[in-house]
Amino acid sequence: MKLSKTSKLDGILSWSLQAIDTCPGSIGADGALVPACSGCYATTGFYLFEPAKNARAFNRDDWQREEWADDMVQALESQHYFRWFDSGDMYAIGLAEKMLQVMHATPWVKHWLPTRMAKFPKFASVIQRMQALPNVMVRFSSDSVDGTYTAGVHGSVIVPDADTVPDGATLCRAYEHDGKCNGCRACYSKDVAVIAYPAHGKKMAKVIKINRRG
Repeated sequence: MKLSKTSKLDGILSWSLQAIDTCPGSIGADGALVPACSGCYATTGFYLFEPAKNARAFNRDDWQREEWADDMVQALESQHYFRWFDSGDMYAIGLAEKMLQVMHATPWVKHWLPTRMAKFPKFASVIQRMQALPNVMVRFSSDSVDGTYTAGVHGSVIVPDADTVPDGATLCRAYEHDGKCNGCRACYSKDVAVIAYPAHGKKMAKVIKINRRG
């Protein structure tokens, strides 16, 4: 497998797939990308370079190996935290079930899984089993970019800026630390119901501007 190490996550490892291509939840009822995905950071910058694209394409084939879950467990032997998908999503039930195997077999690792697959009923069972594990936090992402979310359903939401945090949400303060987590582990915690991420990047700024006009 190809694991990623992004500077934002303080060196915490992640496993990713190509954005949008593996994100069926990014498509709204009208057939267009939902607002939160229209400004996806993983469709810009280094994510467009061949090494990044090749690694994510490799992972899409690699997870289907019989030994993949065992190899992932071994790769996490010395890790304390792990993020699934800094880009992409668990688009297939087979992948989700293997991820559950990894989570179950690595109780020493705190797993954070952001996803939109909770939109699809067939994923309900595996997501419930993931969330039932004490070391796993599944965050169903809201599609909005204006802070709108459903309490008890969504675990994260994008907000226009740090001054527009909705009630019940905890502000991600990475913007205060050059975009880095800087030791914060709120996203992995079951005690934090909803994370509010301030929008960043030119692409997302345009989406929010359009959304406000609408």
